[in-house]
Amino acid sequence: MKDKVRSSSFINILLVVSLILMFVSYGFVYQSFTKYQIVENQILSIKPRQKVKIGVPLQLWIPAIGVNANIQLLGVSVTGQMEVPDNIVDVGWFKPGSRPGEVGSAVIAGHLDGKLGEAGVFANLDKLVKGDFLTVKDDQGNTFVFVVRDKQAYNPGLADEVFSQNDGAHLNLITCDGVWNKNIKSYSKRLIVFADAVNP
Repeated sequence: MKDKVRSSSFINILLVVSLILMFVSYGFVYQSFTKYQIVENQILSIKPRQKVKIGVPLQLWIPAIGVNANIQLLGVSVTGQMEVPDNIVDVGWFKPGSRPGEVGSAVIAGHLDGKLGEAGVFANLDKLVKGDFLTVKDDQGNTFVFVVRDKQAYNPGLADEVFSQNDGAHLNLITCDGVWNKNIKSYSKRLIVFADAVNP
């Protein structure tokens, strides 16, 4: 008699355990299916990226070094060199080149320091590292995000790739570097930060 009772109790326990496992499994499957549906709906709701009209850049933001600067339009000087901003707080975009967000190499320059040694807008440009983000806003309401790929110091006039990359949308930042030469009133090097568009 005791064996029958034990057997019956054991069977009941197995049934309860089986029911619990069944409900747990059902809940897991339902939850997974629901999550899949949510993800699928989100994917289906994403609209294809439309071609946007890229405007004139107005503002440069570099969170990693605290830069939030207005962008001037720069051309070519009488000596055939890229012009520089007329103050140390703004940056300047080389307007004969590509616009930020376009295929090509957009170039933005900023001062390292001022005439009295005060810090310029790009005083900390050398602190940027691979993976840091840059943001450019233009007059069409577009915001373009770039990620730092590399940085290099060059002799003046020897960094041709700054203006010539056409394998994607790039943004290259320039400032002075090296040693100040008081005779020619210029630094010995140029620091270039190379960045690529996150979602061109």
